[in-house]
Amino acid sequence: MPGNSGLSSDVERSHGRPLIVGAGVLAMPLALSHMGMLLGVIIILWAGLTAGFGLYLQTKCARYLDRGSASFFALSQITYPNAAVIFDAAISIKCFGVGVSYLIIIGDLMPGVVRGFSEDAGGVGFLVDRHFWVTGFMLIVIPLSFLRRLDSLKYTSIIALISIGYLVILVVAHFIKGDTMQDRGPLRVVRPESAVATLSSFPVIVFAYTCHQNMFSILNEIGNNSHFRTTAVVVASIGVAAFIYILVAITGYLSFGNSVGGNIVALYAPSISATIGKAAIVVLVMFSYPLQVHPCRASVDAVLKWRPMRRSDTHSDSPNRQVPLLAPPIKTRGDTMSDTRFAAITTAIIVLSYIVAMTVSSLEKVLAYVGSTGSTSISFILPGLFYYKISSPDSPQHQRLMKEDDDEFDEDDEGREDEGLLGGMRVLKRSGPWRRKLVRRLSLALAIYGLVVMVTCLITNTLFVVAPH
Repeated sequence: MPGNSGLSSDVERSHGRPLIVGAGVLAMPLALSHMGMLLGVIIILWAGLTAGFGLYLQTKCARYLDRGSASFFALSQITYPNAAVIFDAAISIKCFGVGVSYLIIIGDLMPGVVRGFSEDAGGVGFLVDRHFWVTGFMLIVIPLSFLRRLDSLKYTSIIALISIGYLVILVVAHFIKGDTMQDRGPLRVVRPESAVATLSSFPVIVFAYTCHQNMFSILNEIGNNSHFRTTAVVVASIGVAAFIYILVAITGYLSFGNSVGGNIVALYAPSISATIGKAAIVVLVMFSYPLQVHPCRASVDAVLKWRPMRRSDTHSDSPNRQVPLLAPPIKTRGDTMSDTRFAAITTAIIVLSYIVAMTVSSLEKVLAYVGSTGSTSISFILPGLFYYKISSPDSPQHQRLMKEDDDEFDEDDEGREDEGLLGGMRVLKRSGPWRRKLVRRLSLALAIYGLVVMVTCLITNTLFVVAPH
């Protein structure tokens, strides 16, 4: 594909850990305060269901690709090759926004960490200034962000699991202890604050479930990639995430009521337990920031290099031309980028994220914009469009996959003597076309749903920022 760099597999791998639960959990109690407890819990479950379906569609799409080569880029080559620039833009926006949210979290939590270690820190103004800590930690993450390979940071998944686990325990423990009740505001149980507040908070919940950029890497590396196994991974991941989000949202909101802020950990009074929790999350996001710069840089580079493909370059220029089932080999872009270009793009990303983090202090607003754009694209629009296109009955890839499935079934048919089991397999085979048609329609509905969510929430959040209610 000359002149057209799409989403290569290094984008997915570079996101670091295959973990759903992340920074989004910090803003869950505030989202519940805007939506009301009942509606908030329903939306958390709904967002998990739709995000899970997007992950499920990715597992279905991976069947059309060679084992170990699944990626957004490979799918874009055989579905929408000229739209790869849009997909890269979505990845870059998502990663940039997540990086900014990490810097904001550092600025929110470090003053509390300092106060927790020293009661006299309040007398030294700059030690409790969020701008000082954002600037200070930039000096640490900048050298890490200029690494071409981030393999040395892959063990941060252990820190992530420990930090998230400690955060959940911290929130639940404070709720049980009841030490925040004296400052708790009123509660909203059924009635939401307003339609605008609900729509502006919805992308925060969508963002919290966004792990779709990692899914293809998991599918490439998982030992057993059977349909049952991959579906079980999706169900388990979404189920655990939904449980944690609901637990933190409810206990955190009941602890502070409508007085809750966008970062639940930053609200707790100085104590050893709260200080440890804040410090653990700071360390987590500090090492996670370079893991967002890496794929963001690759996607920005692809956007800058992008050129529309000529018709002669596509696989559809001749009705008699056979389209390969498997995507072409994928090159890793980050290692082929020139040093000057590498440094320029990295510097631009770091400077812009620093400026945004210094001027925007609301974690919820950043997560809302990222959720409205990058997260909805990766979670809903791309999986839906990819599967709808590649599973078309007229798709050569689909026809070949169906033929392989039929051949496999016929081989099993010849070798089986258990008529009861064989009859059940025949029933499943007969229901196959109906199920595939239903999933294909639902995939289109998911893509349309994602587009509607993106436009509606983006407009709502823009109006909400400009004219707060």
